[in-house]
Amino acid sequence: MRRRTWGTTAVLLAVCAGLAPVGTAQAAPGGSEPLPLQRLFDNRAVSDDRAPGEADFDGTGGSLSAQDLTAAGWTPGRGLGVERARLTWPRSAGGGADNVTADGQRVRVSGRGDALAFLVAGTGGDAGGAGTVRYADGSRSAYTLTAPDWRTGPLATKAVALPHRNTPDGQLTEKTKLYVVTVPVRTGRQITSVELPEATAGGAALHVFALSVRARTTGWTGTWSASTAGYPTVGPWVDRTVRLVVHTSTGGPRVRVRLDNTFASTPVRIGGASVAVRESGAGARGTPVPLTFRGATGTELPAGTQAFSDPVDFDVPADADLLVSFHLPDPVAAAPVHSQAIQRSYVSGPGDHAGEAAGTAYTSTISYWPLLTGVDVGGGPGSVVLLGDSITDGVKSTQDANHRWPNVLATRLLAQSRVPRYGVLNQGISANKVATDRYVGDGISTDTGGVSALHRLDRDVLAQTSARTVVVFQGVNDVRWGASAEQVVAGLREIVARAHARGLRVVGTTITPCEGEALCTAAADAERVAVNAFVRGPDSGFDGVLDFDAVVRDPAHPSRIRAEFDSGDHLHPGDAGLRALAESVDLRVLEP
Repeated sequence: MRRRTWGTTAVLLAVCAGLAPVGTAQAAPGGSEPLPLQRLFDNRAVSDDRAPGEADFDGTGGSLSAQDLTAAGWTPGRGLGVERARLTWPRSAGGGADNVTADGQRVRVSGRGDALAFLVAGTGGDAGGAGTVRYADGSRSAYTLTAPDWRTGPLATKAVALPHRNTPDGQLTEKTKLYVVTVPVRTGRQITSVELPEATAGGAALHVFALSVRARTTGWTGTWSASTAGYPTVGPWVDRTVRLVVHTSTGGPRVRVRLDNTFASTPVRIGGASVAVRESGAGARGTPVPLTFRGATGTELPAGTQAFSDPVDFDVPADADLLVSFHLPDPVAAAPVHSQAIQRSYVSGPGDHAGEAAGTAYTSTISYWPLLTGVDVGGGPGSVVLLGDSITDGVKSTQDANHRWPNVLATRLLAQSRVPRYGVLNQGISANKVATDRYVGDGISTDTGGVSALHRLDRDVLAQTSARTVVVFQGVNDVRWGASAEQVVAGLREIVARAHARGLRVVGTTITPCEGEALCTAAADAERVAVNAFVRGPDSGFDGVLDFDAVVRDPAHPSRIRAEFDSGDHLHPGDAGLRALAESVDLRVLEP
């Protein structure tokens, strides 16, 4: 396989929100000492609904609603976990200056990590520019930060969306948004300060509410994951315990789980939670081990945020089913879900049954995974992330059998010693596209095809636990729904650039054939063939290529899947085809 090296100068893209003139910003003198971010606050973005004129976020009197923020769980001083970073919503929000309008200020920041996380929004349009990170050894690195506009920025990448915009004349029913944007730093070096981008001409302003160093994940390997695909109605559940069945790739002596309230507008409260090895059905092998969150038996996840459980000693076996259980004491009528689990999980009758080994309390089944997005184990060499669509998701594989090609790949890794036995993280979403959102990213979802690979890349790949390599296997849904090869290629190039900028190895795959499926027309196949030519070509930027098209196509009819690999719908390989994909992987291509 060929290997290409991309420098950290690869283009970084981020997202933004806002529509208004620049607020006045006090730029710190170039030689001044850096100050804590809150000491630099010079703008007020949040107003009480009863006094909307007290804030002026955008220079025209517009502001965020304090009551909307409270309803979302974003209360003053609240810690917010987003994309593995820990940020704090300003304590002054709703009562004074709560953000700084970026204009070259030097911010005191301390820590070592793999990224800086900014809680931002633009006003007057998307806003951004170049800044500088300074390190204790005297070195510096540059970064580029872009904040989408608080009114017109995309819903698909927002951290939180609020239903109103306050104005001096009253409240308007109009979405307002805040964003978390991460930028890479020199991994492992002690950061001492960050210089914000300077203000630019044109009326757009970049507002920073919070900033932190995202610690690099050490001592953990991701063993299981699932991408949030939408926010549909569930239950409704009140005082119910959800017991989810997930299958590990690698094992370890400790465990923690990750819960995500992605796409939500309201908080969700978690009561008791536990983890256990599955015996059968909803029954555990031995008493489930209780999980805590920052020392408490439960936690609340504000809208758009995530929480990791505290590490707990627990022998997690490789290639085995776990039961992750959590009690939902309050009403839950909609939730972020991974829709195509291809695995039955369980919901109890009333009460907290997370600590029970017996499965008798679990009286109903579900075929999706709500809220749970990751399971990590202690130690290990890190993880391989598989970014894909329904074929990676396992659609048309046998239910409850773990015959997805990522499962087969994980089993192959466990059975050898030539390369590290990486954890395998399945980030496939059925119906997902490279460049276009299926789900807009906000509100109750009727489509669970997720936001685009470009819009979920930060969350589903770059922020995954100990990610080392990403395998990109997408594009068939784009061409089936009318996208050109040029659009898909542009998206793939962006994925490669952004992943390389974070130090990940990027492996591309060719798109498998699908003639005979209703949307796989001759025109769609021509675009597929063109994308594959790019992936195989010398200028793709991929560090390695897996030719999945060649693995499953019919030699006598290359636009079709071979009959023995076809699930019957001519688009998705069945169990035999998925196994063939996994067995074709030269495991050495996964090594960074």
